[in-house]
Amino acid sequence: MVLKPGLEGVPVTKSGICEINGTEGRLSYRGYPISELAQKSSFLETAFLLIWGELPTENELEKFEKDVQMHRRVSFRIRDMLKCFPESGHPMDALQASAASLGLFYSRRAIDDPKYIYDAVVRLIAKIPTMVAAFEQIRKGDDPIQPQDDLPYSSNFLYMLTEREPNPLAARVFDRCLILHAEHSLNASTFSARVTASTLTDPYAVVASAVGTLAGPLHGGANEDVIAMLEEIGRPDEASSFLNDAIAKKRKIMGFGHREYRVKDPRATILQAFAEELFTEFGKDEMYEVAKALEEEAISKLGPKGIFPNVDFYSGLVYRKLGIPRDLFTPVFAISRVAGWLAHWREQLGANRIFRPSQIYEGAKIRNWQPLENR
Repeated sequence: MVLKPGLEGVPVTKSGICEINGTEGRLSYRGYPISELAQKSSFLETAFLLIWGELPTENELEKFEKDVQMHRRVSFRIRDMLKCFPESGHPMDALQASAASLGLFYSRRAIDDPKYIYDAVVRLIAKIPTMVAAFEQIRKGDDPIQPQDDLPYSSNFLYMLTEREPNPLAARVFDRCLILHAEHSLNASTFSARVTASTLTDPYAVVASAVGTLAGPLHGGANEDVIAMLEEIGRPDEASSFLNDAIAKKRKIMGFGHREYRVKDPRATILQAFAEELFTEFGKDEMYEVAKALEEEAISKLGPKGIFPNVDFYSGLVYRKLGIPRDLFTPVFAISRVAGWLAHWREQLGANRIFRPSQIYEGAKIRNWQPLENR
């Protein structure tokens, strides 16, 4: 057997959900380019596309949006559970626990029942944002803000964070951000979802396992670190010296490089445009000039090695301008990626085989047991 650490480059499934061309910088969902979806679609329409394979008809989309709207609220028992969590706890840990708790209320493990599957999809997409927003309010000492039924999906989440209806541009940009983060092939959290799904457990456990995987610093949270890095640099004219020092010390430069892309991540290009839209409307973020200066320096020094900005480089600046707290960046990622996880859950069920990889044993050979007094 040949060891492949991290299963790098090892195909473990066939999928028709997402295609990445890292050489040319292309990303598509079910064959639709991400740039087109981000311009023309909505998050719920894109989620429907990912999970069921086709863009919804007008009636299908209307029903899906209404069903999600009707299931935004969560049980008072879940809110009470969130109130028991320590205020210092990370929102991702709170989200994993609350996502898993949904299984106590709705799990029947009826994964051969199309209605159960549809209802589970609706509940998870509807309730995850509510639980993220609820924990944010609770840890500040406030009661959760109830969903507002007449607001669209993305507007409602921003409303639950602030109790103010968001500016239409802000809501539209946030909705497009959710599209960009909804799916990205078989990354760590999606693989975790696939492995959990292969045991035929319920979808709430599938999503909870994926959330736990996304919480790790090598997967989610990089956009938080980008903001910290930009603040450390401080000024555009310090970008060059920072980069030279980081390269010399072999320090990781947050927001640069990707396992798949050898050019600028197409999502980073779109997010940069979103950032500029927001800055035009609401005023610039001083860290944006630092980011542009760092990107310019990095392209000249690291571009020849195939290291370019990834999706995390500009997303934090966008979320910050939208008023989203820094430690909610990764939970927002999860709100979006639930669509992709559920798409892979359904696809896994279609041709399931439980995951059981091999290992190369390198432990001790056969040894004789020794009585306690002889050890």
